Amino acid sequence: MHEPAVSENNEVRPQRMTTRSMNNIYKPKKSFMVTKHPLPPSLEPTSVTEALTDSRWRDAMSSELIALMRHNTWQLVPPPTNCNIVGCKWVFRIKRHADGSVDRFKARLMAKGFN
Repeated sequence: MHEPAVSENNEVRPQRMTTRSMNNIYKPKKSFMVTKHPLPPSLEPTSVTEALTDSRWRDAMSSELIALMRHNTWQLVPPPTNCNIVGCKWVFRIKRHADGSVDRFKARLMAKGFN
C-alpha cells in the first residue's frame, strides 16, 4: 500500500491515481459490421477522375445534373468580388437491395458547407 504524499506545507495529498493503461491493461476495440453484405471500399470512387473512367458513374453524374437543372436547384452566375464562394464535391454510393445485389449507382453533388 502506498503512503499518502506529503507536500512542502505538510498537506496530505491523496494517493496517486493508477489507470489500467499504466499497468498495460487494454480493452480490445470492437468493430461492428453495419451491413450484412460487406463491400470492399474500392468499388465506390473517391474522386471525379476515378468515377469518370466508368460509364455507370458517368450516367449517375449526368442524371444528378439533369435533376438539379429540372428542379431549378441552382443557376450559374458570375462570382461576386466581395463574397466567398462555396465549392462543391461529388459523393458516390452504390445502392443495394436487401439481398446485397446492386440496385443503382448514385452520384450526389454536395456543397462544401464546412468552407
